Amino acid sequence: MDREIIIPDDMQEIVSRAGYAPAVRVGDTVYVVGQVGRTKELTIIDDPSEQFRAMWENLRIVLEAAHCTFDDIVEMTSYHVEMSKHMDVFRTVKNELFPRGTCAWTCIGVSELAHQGLLAEVKCIAVKR
Repeated sequence: MDREIIIPDDMQEIVSRAGYAPAVRVGDTVYVVGQVGRTKELTIIDDPSEQFRAMWENLRIVLEAAHCTFDDIVEMTSYHVEMSKHMDVFRTVKNELFPRGTCAWTCIGVSELAHQGLLAEVKCIAVKR
């Protein structure tokens, strides 16, 4: 089966710098790599609420480039630094932006993510309907 590499225009810099694709489509299934709360210029956002909001926006951008939406997500994994400290804010932002109860979701606490200051990362699998 053919694979299609998904690279949104706003994410060319991360692809050239880090050397990975934001998503890969195989058939109707889209595998989205971990998205974090950073700007288009790759600056990490300090405010937890705004960082989480940007993380969901970055996920939306990748899904849109793959012709999918949040409603197409079937499985999601989120990774959290200091999970107990930030989970209430994370859930509040998630519940504002992401449909509740529409996919399988696993939360994992971690000691650190790829860059200092990142508080959460979310990856998912979507199936285009």
